[in-house]
Amino acid sequence: MLDTKLKKFSHSIFVRTVVFILMLVGVAGSIISALNIYDITDGNLEVIVEDSYLESHSFKLDYNTTIYQLADLIDVYKSKDHILAGNTLKHRGSDYESDEYTEEFKQELINYDLEDYNRILNKLNKHDGIIYYATDGKHTFTNTKQTEKSQFKQYPAYYISEDYDWEMYPQKLEHDFYSFGFPSIYRSSVPLDTKIFLGYTKDYLDTISSDWVEKKTETTDQIYYFFGYVITFFISLIYLTVTAGRTSFKDKEVEMNVIDKLYVDLNLISIFTILTFWVLGVNEILSYYLSTAEWALPAITIPTVSILTVLFLSVVKHLKNRTFIKHTLLYTVCHSIYRFVKAIFDNGSLGMKVTIIVILYPLVTVASLVFLPITIGIAVWLALKQVNAFNKIQEGAKLMRDGNLHHQINIDGIGELATLATNINGINDNFKQAVHNEIKNERMKTELITNVSHDIRTPLTSLITYTDLLKTETDPEKMKEYIDILDQKSKRLKVLTDDLFAAAKASSGDIPVELQTIDVVALVNQGIGEVSEQISEKNFVFKLNYQEESMYVRADGKLLWRSVENILSNIFNYGLERSRVYIDITYEVDQVLISFKNISKYELNISEDELMERFKRGDESRSSQGSGLGLSITKSLIENQNGEFKVSIDGDLFKSMIYLPRSEKSYSTNSSQE
Repeated sequence: MLDTKLKKFSHSIFVRTVVFILMLVGVAGSIISALNIYDITDGNLEVIVEDSYLESHSFKLDYNTTIYQLADLIDVYKSKDHILAGNTLKHRGSDYESDEYTEEFKQELINYDLEDYNRILNKLNKHDGIIYYATDGKHTFTNTKQTEKSQFKQYPAYYISEDYDWEMYPQKLEHDFYSFGFPSIYRSSVPLDTKIFLGYTKDYLDTISSDWVEKKTETTDQIYYFFGYVITFFISLIYLTVTAGRTSFKDKEVEMNVIDKLYVDLNLISIFTILTFWVLGVNEILSYYLSTAEWALPAITIPTVSILTVLFLSVVKHLKNRTFIKHTLLYTVCHSIYRFVKAIFDNGSLGMKVTIIVILYPLVTVASLVFLPITIGIAVWLALKQVNAFNKIQEGAKLMRDGNLHHQINIDGIGELATLATNINGINDNFKQAVHNEIKNERMKTELITNVSHDIRTPLTSLITYTDLLKTETDPEKMKEYIDILDQKSKRLKVLTDDLFAAAKASSGDIPVELQTIDVVALVNQGIGEVSEQISEKNFVFKLNYQEESMYVRADGKLLWRSVENILSNIFNYGLERSRVYIDITYEVDQVLISFKNISKYELNISEDELMERFKRGDESRSSQGSGLGLSITKSLIENQNGEFKVSIDGDLFKSMIYLPRSEKSYSTNSSQE
């Protein structure tokens, strides 16, 4: 087993080492690819999305620069003699011609203008494919004998500026109107004599376009390499993050090493510091040592990424191990101080407690001043959190007020506002339950009136009918038959009326209750004996089970027997004939449970709560002899005796359960038996 774990662990180390190396390869490759892209495009990455050289940023830049250089030649520099005479200084501003500047400084400016003048001419004459003609009427610069604009329009790309008009081709370049030509014309002191003609030959454009296409292809390839290396880096980093601290994906415990002993907050500070120095180093290389960037950037980046990855994975391990907060130096110090202060406050004298408070108060004050931005940030965050919680409570309370009883105010935490939200939700739930109960009570009242009316009206109608028949009947036999029916219906009406009064009296609690110690086993046995005739008539088989021969409860004997009698009556009225009835008497902690189980002869498609309602019967046709009050009366009677009555329905199985408090005699009997 140990060898297997060691092999798995070593294998995991090997895989993570390979992935770590792949990540560093991704870093180095992406840096080199990025530098190659920059070197190929000179920082102009637009070449990737451009379709042709004539629409490229490179051509627009060259086009614009050439036009402005021609404009500078005829508007500013004019000739060498013009520059040497100091006439170009006025283009720098009138202040440069004043006596405020020394002659040496002015000569430096003249030399700079002369250098720029020669540089422009050298650039314009460097390429045979760039044909130009520029003149202000006195000074002319050209590399061709062509002086008519119609001759320049024959070139595949040209710019023509004459008098107050200008024209360029391709016309798509006109989108950059303010970048090409327009300012050059109106800088001239004599616009009517200014002409700037510029043309690019087809051979020149073909050569440059070919170079541009090659550059674009090479750039695209380098971009593919770059993204490939970047993806390799991120996939490797994700894998290392997921597997950090685990030798397999099934491991639940996080394995720590020496690096992980470094406090998390110090770890984060180290990461921030290393990143800062790396950024400064990269900026220094790119600003002053760009020629060495190809080897210098990977040289400082790869070690940096290696260290940062190790530190980052250590933070990840603590997150997985749920020790991110507890393994910080700040938490350790604060927790130690808290335990120290708590120990003093729990066990120290009053004088010691006062001394600790006097010492801690200035320290906390100084810490608050030193870490003022953090303190303010925490205070603002806490304030905003409390304001948001208050607004959520206010909005939720308004919704509840407007009738949305299903709305819940969700406030996290255990603070005062969270407690307030919980209380408001509780009020809303209770109100919703009260509304539900009120609706249910209204429905029950309606059904009660309907059921009472139906059950009383049936015998009452028979009484009226047979009384009327009796008045006119002369046949003694029929009169006797009518009188028997009247007697039967009047007794039925009396039973209904008595049950109704009993139910009302029981539910109101207006029944004298005399609690005493009763042997419930003897009571049930006696009750079964009294109804033996009904049991035989219905062909029921009663099975009585009890834990002990005598089981005592605190109850009122008359009320308890009335309750048992009601349950038995319910069984006789609604139980399936020729079936078994089970009566079990058992102990339930500090109570005695009397359960009655029988099979219903009617399909029970109603709930237990509905069956407990008054005048509710198991037969929806209401053709049985029951009043529908027995279970309701039983529930009230048992509750008046500090007990509990429940019913349960499982298919056709009907179960009635009486829970009553055990008598002290029951406990003493158990002890003596033991």
